[in-house]
Amino acid sequence: MLKDMIALTKPGLLRLNVFAVAVGFWVASKWDISWLSLFMVVIGSTLVIASACVINNYWDRELDQKMERTKKRIEYINHLKPAFVLWYGIVLGVAGFIVLYIMVNPLSAWLGLGGWFAYIAIYTIWLKRSSTWSTSLGGIAGAMPPVIGYCAVTNQIDIGAWLLFALLFLWQPPHFWSLGIRRVEEYRAAGFPLLPVVKGVKRTKLQMIPYVLLLLPSVFLLYYYNYVGLVFLIVALGGGLLWLIHTLSGIKTKDTEKWAKINFLISVNYLMVVFIVMVANTTWS
Repeated sequence: MLKDMIALTKPGLLRLNVFAVAVGFWVASKWDISWLSLFMVVIGSTLVIASACVINNYWDRELDQKMERTKKRIEYINHLKPAFVLWYGIVLGVAGFIVLYIMVNPLSAWLGLGGWFAYIAIYTIWLKRSSTWSTSLGGIAGAMPPVIGYCAVTNQIDIGAWLLFALLFLWQPPHFWSLGIRRVEEYRAAGFPLLPVVKGVKRTKLQMIPYVLLLLPSVFLLYYYNYVGLVFLIVALGGGLLWLIHTLSGIKTKDTEKWAKINFLISVNYLMVVFIVMVANTTWS
């Protein structure tokens, strides 16, 4: 039972998002870390994000059976019973909101709830089944974790919060569309109106370009406003340029499968390296 409950929180996705919370906290703290506050925002965010993942799995349980990548999730739900899974997700969310509101600050709690709502209501329930905009607007939820961590320290939404939001918001569509191109037939069979399904692979490749391109000014502005140091700027800009060059190469590539796989791997490694260097090269207060 416990194994099923953990699996429904999407542990891989959960770890990445919670790490993003910690990164945002670290950037705002400028090495003057309140370890208790960091612990509390991590706990609260973990519960809220886990809640969103569990309820997403509950809502998508029938469609997930049609895709190889997700069909095992229905086994976890059936072991626990759908009604239990729904209440499990709700309890996680309420607990996380309370922890953030009382132990961190109300702003972080409301940001967590906003990200939860964007993921469940806007992405899962509405756009995922009806529009190619699901990936782009769904990015609102995915961009919220570092902002929660940042605002746990600052207790205000300033330019730093917006830049962290922009970084994650812009990263997500080209990352997810790389996966979508590789599994386009699975998404078509499942009935998801993903961009490569509706508009085609070529259009998707073109639409990825502006997102990767706009990452470059966002990382530069983090340096310009003195949130991070020169090492971060060099690594983030260099990695972003490499990703942009590879994304542009997709226009003429003949092996789309190989190109999409490499682009996906670049996106994953780019974000992890950027996060690690961001923490290591955060400017001192």
